[in-house]
Amino acid sequence: MVKDGERGIACGEVQVKTLGLGHMLIGDPTAEIEGRYIAQNIIKRLTRGKVGTKYLQDEEEAIGNTNHAQISFTSTQLSSRPRLGPYKPSFSMSEIKVPIGLQGPSHVRITLVLSGSFNVNSFIFENTLGGGFATGTIDIGGLQVCQISSFNKIWATHEGGLDNLGATFYEPSPVPEGYFMLGHYSQCNNKPLFGWVLAAKPNANDPTSLAMPTDYSLVWSSDSQQIKQDNIGYIWFPVAPDGYRAVGYVVTTSPEKPSSEIIRCVRSDLTEVIEIDRWIWGLKNEIDPNTLNVYGSRPKERGVQAMAISTGSFLVNGGSADMSLLYCLKNTKNTLLAMPNLSQIEALIQAYSPVIYFHPNEKYLPSSVNWYFQNGVLLYQKGLESKPSQVEPDGSNLPQGGSNDDSYWLDLPSMTQLKSESKKPMFGATFTDIAVWVFYPFNGPARVKLEVLSVPLGKIGEHIGDWEHLTLRVSNFDGSLKNVYFSEHSGGTLVDAPDLEFETGNKPVAYASLNGHAFYAKPGLVIQGNGGNGIRNDTAKGKAVMDTGVRAVVVAADHLTTVVAEPSWLNYSYKWGPKISYQVVKEMEKVKRVLPGRLKEAFEKVVKGIPNEVLGEEGPSGPKMKNNWNGDEKY
Repeated sequence: MVKDGERGIACGEVQVKTLGLGHMLIGDPTAEIEGRYIAQNIIKRLTRGKVGTKYLQDEEEAIGNTNHAQISFTSTQLSSRPRLGPYKPSFSMSEIKVPIGLQGPSHVRITLVLSGSFNVNSFIFENTLGGGFATGTIDIGGLQVCQISSFNKIWATHEGGLDNLGATFYEPSPVPEGYFMLGHYSQCNNKPLFGWVLAAKPNANDPTSLAMPTDYSLVWSSDSQQIKQDNIGYIWFPVAPDGYRAVGYVVTTSPEKPSSEIIRCVRSDLTEVIEIDRWIWGLKNEIDPNTLNVYGSRPKERGVQAMAISTGSFLVNGGSADMSLLYCLKNTKNTLLAMPNLSQIEALIQAYSPVIYFHPNEKYLPSSVNWYFQNGVLLYQKGLESKPSQVEPDGSNLPQGGSNDDSYWLDLPSMTQLKSESKKPMFGATFTDIAVWVFYPFNGPARVKLEVLSVPLGKIGEHIGDWEHLTLRVSNFDGSLKNVYFSEHSGGTLVDAPDLEFETGNKPVAYASLNGHAFYAKPGLVIQGNGGNGIRNDTAKGKAVMDTGVRAVVVAADHLTTVVAEPSWLNYSYKWGPKISYQVVKEMEKVKRVLPGRLKEAFEKVVKGIPNEVLGEEGPSGPKMKNNWNGDEKY
């Protein structure tokens, strides 16, 4: 562990220093660098651009005179956590080839001077508790699959795509003995290399599950493109034999067709349909449907019951590419053996539990469900409004089942923390989604930004009962945290682990918006609207902070129904608060009357675009009634 102000030596080759600004953690890849300024780029990539890149003069001189410098980083564990071990990430840029065999004794020392907090989410789960979770491989029926997150760079472009920084295309390497590559990987250049693809080998009793392609068809070439690129790139589609399907592309820097031996196609009964996911790259810095676009891929059918498995590969749209020709894998074994057991779930929660910061002006903080029940919340029934019932402390007298038809609702007779965790299998049980649900007894009023003014909307936005959640997406191959989903009103954002802020090792940080409690990965102001005007979502790091792993309770786990008992309140399908009529038009007119003339029109446009969850003023339904309980997150 490298503490503040101390120096840590890795293999005697890399000197790392922290200047009282937090902890640091580095992985254990070996990289070969070339040229004078490559070391600076390595440091930027290792630290996501958050550290300085100035060196001592003699060390800069050494870098400038070194054509080949081998730099090895040993893993420095950030904190001692039971059953957790260091994750060994592979860092790669256009100038770095990973991994590289050890060639010669040439070394160079680099001093990294941290100018800000440095933390990489770099732990994987160490399976000491048995079962099929985090063992490295998963049997999906007909195939054994493994997840590879180390790559060799094949081709890169340096413009277009997100932030106009281009994208890089990689091949997985090394592929474990006996396994075969299913496709290449691509990632935009505006973030550190962070991704994975699956490799597969046939089960011993099913040797025909994989087959070599019979040919390749050229999907696209950069030969005629006037773009910044390393060299000419070629994207190839493997032509599968009858009864088989391709699940990934091959990228080369040669016009010659790739060897048929480097990739495998998958038997049709082991595949499922895919669709595009997030945009990776295009010839322009925004999506242009008339030109080439590269996307991530994901199964079309997703959810607890869906058995489709993401391969981690990319999709191409444009040129001669037909996305309908690519597929993903399918778990035909329909087993949940790779899912974590209860002890492993609890360890994952403690390792990855998000830390939530509330705005300094937040008045409406979360509570436990039991606190809500014990402090006077009443159950109302339609037609018997004058005879509400006191809710039992454990919610045992709440109506069970049924549909949310407004027959019942909860309300307070008048106008400190427990989090609920639910778990579900995703992508054919190759991932576990840990949904962290947070309950607020009250949602505060909304505010609107109109140019430089912040305008309160009166009572608009207020309602009793507010459920919000964060979802941790964990790989069942190694237990590593891959993404976090931040719920934001009626939708949300899926954020990759390298783009997160972390505290205390592996705990991602979330910021709850003032009054509305939407979650965001970074502090600041997010506007729901157009032209800089709209509903305000203010987030900031206030004194009120909550580690969701403290007093967390597992309330549901789809694969552990005999172990995890669901509380009664979880199956309450009705509203957690009453419907309130604020006479929206009247409230809006009050606001409009006090606005300067030129802002009245802008305000009317904002009002027309205000989302239903702000105008609805209804208490929300509970976690189990949300679409994401059995399906995928909406992003």
